[in-house]
Amino acid sequence: MAQGSIRRHLVVKILQAILTLLFVLTFNFFLFRGLGDPTQLLAKQRGNMTPAALADLKRQLGLDLPLPQQFVHYLWETVRFRLGYTFDNQPVSTTIAQAVWPTVLLIGTSTIASILLGVWIGIAQGWRWGSRFDQGWLAVTLVLYAMPEFWFGLLMIMLFAVTLNIFPSGFMQTPGAGYTGIANVVDILKHLALPFFVLTVAYLAEYSLIMRSSLTEVLTEDYIQTARAKGVRERLVRRRHAVPNALLPTITVTILSLGYVLGGAIVIETIFSWPGLGRLTYEAIGNQDFALLEGLFLVFSVAVIAANLVADLLYSYLDPRVRAA
Repeated sequence: MAQGSIRRHLVVKILQAILTLLFVLTFNFFLFRGLGDPTQLLAKQRGNMTPAALADLKRQLGLDLPLPQQFVHYLWETVRFRLGYTFDNQPVSTTIAQAVWPTVLLIGTSTIASILLGVWIGIAQGWRWGSRFDQGWLAVTLVLYAMPEFWFGLLMIMLFAVTLNIFPSGFMQTPGAGYTGIANVVDILKHLALPFFVLTVAYLAEYSLIMRSSLTEVLTEDYIQTARAKGVRERLVRRRHAVPNALLPTITVTILSLGYVLGGAIVIETIFSWPGLGRLTYEAIGNQDFALLEGLFLVFSVAVIAANLVADLLYSYLDPRVRAA
């Protein structure tokens, strides 16, 4: 019975994810076609397209078909990872793929670092709830949570790149340097330092506040009082009873946050000229590159849907009460 319940829960969650993805594909299709004819925008951008070339481009994009057939063509091309062409005539899939690694390097590492630091600080706060340590860190995390990322990023650039000249102010590598091997790795790490620090500090407050709140609530539960009444050491109460249960809400937020990694951080990547998906989105908006925006929107949506599915399945595995519900 238990196996059947688990299997049914798994199937339901996967079907929900598939239906959500179909809705996103449909919304994506009609949204960007409602903004205008992309071939006309391409003609304005390139300025030298003949009517024959314009008609051929419409045929390639499937825009010469009736709307229902366009939708089928769009779905088929999406399944084959053929997402159209950018304004500079580059495949959208290739352009997006080139920006994935910089985003994963910056946003992925800073997200993981902020999760580890934030959870550790939240545990320390919740266990010492009401102490000076807790109140002090609570003030710090609330300030960090409310602080605009772009403002903090500009301050760090002014301090460490302009005034102290310790780190570069932007880009992923030194332009024209041509470093290879270890020298190239060191160069990338120097450029990574400032945006990594800004994002880690900006993100850790959320995890700290959630972990503190969750642990504070768990400490009032009856099983914690029972464990203490049995004479279990405080360290074991925290490690075996309090923290594992308090981590459940934090795990959900953590997995969902990892889903947003591919979305990049548009403001930070733009400020630091970091060549990731966030900056690519900013440039696509500025250029009105609808084909690229359509592809980016799809990638971001798929990443969030996948992360949400993983979070649901993981949470139901860690807490069987969710499956029973």
